[in-house]
Amino acid sequence: QVQLVESGGGSVQAGGSLRLSCAASRYTYSTYCMGWFRQAPGKEREGVATIDSDGSITYADSVKGRFTISRDNAKNTLYLQMNGLKPEDTAIYYCAADRVGMCWVGRGEDEYVYWGQGTQVTVSS
Repeated sequence: QVQLVESGGGSVQAGGSLRLSCAASRYTYSTYCMGWFRQAPGKEREGVATIDSDGSITYADSVKGRFTISRDNAKNTLYLQMNGLKPEDTAIYYCAADRVGMCWVGRGEDEYVYWGQGTQVTVSS
């Protein structure tokens, strides 16, 4: 069992930055594929970025060049640095983890076993 707890959400103006964190409870966290998802009001949950146990990374086209995913295995923590935020980035952001399957941003949400509770990000224009 892996417990994930997100933090770092908040309200910012367009062009601003936020850094999200996702703390994992399990010591074998380093072997997991980790992903960030987001869900805007009235929309389906979508993948934002993933980072595999070997450090390979994928991003959704909508965030490339603005968001950076990283992980600190010593701290069992996943990060999402978000720069150049836009109003369309407003959503609840979730982290997710799983040990099996291909680790990439197109991986469906039903392919992740473990989820955090989400953190709200609001970007005003």
